[in-house]
Amino acid sequence: MKSVMTEKEKYFTDNQEKIARYGKALSNPIRVFILEYLSDNINKACYSGDMAEELPIARSTLSEHLKELKNAGLIQGEINPPYIKYCINPEHWEEAKSLFTKFFKK
Repeated sequence: MKSVMTEKEKYFTDNQEKIARYGKALSNPIRVFILEYLSDNINKACYSGDMAEELPIARSTLSEHLKELKNAGLIQGEINPPYIKYCINPEHWEEAKSLFTKFFKK
C-alpha cells in the first residue's frame, strides 16, 4: 500500500527542513551569543546562571532562548537541581555546519 505524501513533503526535503530549523534558531543575536559562549567554553561547565551574568537580559528571557536552541537540537542540557548545565550538542552542531556549508556553496 502506497502512503500518501503530505503537502509539505511534496515540496520540501528533509535537509531543507533542517536548514530552516537551524536557521530559525540562529535568527536572534542572543542565541548566537549563547552558541558562541558554549562553543568557547566547550570543556567547561556552562550553567545558565553564568550566562545570565554575561547578558543584559532577564533570566526568564535567557531560559526562552535556551529552550529554542534546545528544541532545534543545537544544545543539550543536563539537570542537576537546582542547576542546569548546557553544552553544544555535537551531533547536530556538526550536521548544521555541514548543511549550511553545502547550502552556501551552491
